[in-house]
Amino acid sequence: MNPAHVRRAFLWACALDVQARKPGNVSWASPGHRMQAQQFIDSAHAAVAPLCSAGQPVGGRIEAAMQATLDVAGCNTNLGIVLLCAPLAAACEGLADGVDAAGLQAALTGVLEALDVADARAAYRAIAATQPGGLGNAAEQDVAQAPSIDLRAAMALAAARDRVAYQYTHAYRDIFEIGLPAFAEALPSGGSHRSTRAMQHVFLAFVAAYPDSHIVRKHGAGVAQIVISEARPWLEQARAGVDLDGDAGYAAWDESLKRRLLNPGTSADLCVASAMAAALIDTRLSAEG
Repeated sequence: MNPAHVRRAFLWACALDVQARKPGNVSWASPGHRMQAQQFIDSAHAAVAPLCSAGQPVGGRIEAAMQATLDVAGCNTNLGIVLLCAPLAAACEGLADGVDAAGLQAALTGVLEALDVADARAAYRAIAATQPGGLGNAAEQDVAQAPSIDLRAAMALAAARDRVAYQYTHAYRDIFEIGLPAFAEALPSGGSHRSTRAMQHVFLAFVAAYPDSHIVRKHGAGVAQIVISEARPWLEQARAGVDLDGDAGYAAWDESLKRRLLNPGTSADLCVASAMAAALIDTRLSAEG
């Protein structure tokens, strides 16, 4: 696949991340959690070169991308995004343009199966440097220590409590079974793609599907279930074609989540990976972005 297209797909997905109002998350419409949308854009532009560096191992891409991010943003804006998108970028090497979802997932599976201990150690250094909120301590292979197993095996230990880790052990099932179908459902059959609305749709599909693991880590499973119940009516409206940005209640929900310090950050990370995958499959998306 053309390396320029991979870089463009990543940057387009990251731009959509803040263009779309995704309640509880930072957007151009609404800052939050002591962060601004411009930090996310700066982070994406800093991370794209190491993330898409041809021939580099996944762990090295993750570590270099996160160091570049910290240099420009000064905080963790995109750890989950980088953890998800680095294997996607690596999977594109050797693929022809015009790959379909099955072909992309097959290539991605090969990348995940080839991850080694060096990948794990580099990724652990990146995670430790960013100090993600609510990480806590693990009984095995804690990020404070150098791992002794490969990155996929390390992710398997965290998969039950972290939805980003889950993707590594399940061939990005959520991306291919929830994210991409929701994206396609929201894109009109003709005219402009209106991708910002599609990104909202994908976000709501993830938030309504299962407890957001970032919220669970910081606030508990009960609070995460409350957010699911709040998201489901908005998902139904999105599926009905309602313009959520025109509804004051949608903006009010966004601000309510932020007042409660609730950030469905894992769902947002999955959105970016889904948008990147969509743009890798359909080059017209990022070309119009």
